[in-house]
Amino acid sequence: MARDHRRPLLQPTANFDWIIGSDDPGAAHRIAQETSWALLDRVRGSAGAGPGTTGADPALVDRVVKLAAGSGIDDIAELWADAGQHSLAGQLWRIYLLHRIAEGDPEGTADLFRIGQENSRSIHPVVAGVAEPVSPDSISALCDTILRGVFAGDLAIALERASSYCRIMALGAASLADDRDPLDAEHAGRLTTRALHYTSFADDLHAGARRWRDGTLD
Repeated sequence: MARDHRRPLLQPTANFDWIIGSDDPGAAHRIAQETSWALLDRVRGSAGAGPGTTGADPALVDRVVKLAAGSGIDDIAELWADAGQHSLAGQLWRIYLLHRIAEGDPEGTADLFRIGQENSRSIHPVVAGVAEPVSPDSISALCDTILRGVFAGDLAIALERASSYCRIMALGAASLADDRDPLDAEHAGRLTTRALHYTSFADDLHAGARRWRDGTLD
């Protein structure tokens, strides 16, 4: 069982002030685990295939992606926000939050990715999976692809792709922070913090992929 219940801190805008209240943290943890595995099993098994396969009903996957793009699973996602990074709930929350951030700030997200891609030497953009040229639409499509991969593909690959995406975003935020530092140190500081948060998410998602493969994801 996971022991790390720290709340992820990647919140580049004020729109992501998740507030989770519970008198019983243990119960909240159990509910987070149960809902995350139930959702994954339900969608992955929708065409008669079991967890870990690619037999999901495309119509159901479409529905889940559309719900995530709107506010359809906000209540469930809030249950996952405090889950540790070694749990399925924690991994799904990170994927969900990345998707919502891109939806909430498409221009800014595309700009950071573009800058990060220009400064990347070890992360090929194909690994992250974005279409060229980078645009708000292509970033939105990438986030949809990652989310679809969670439910209809190899979860480990989806998590690794999300990890690569976060590393590129971290590079973009760090590079922009360097550019802004002589002009606006406060803004540069916020960008540096954002880069650190994206890096933390990248590490967590990469670890999640490894745990999914070896069967130790809670």
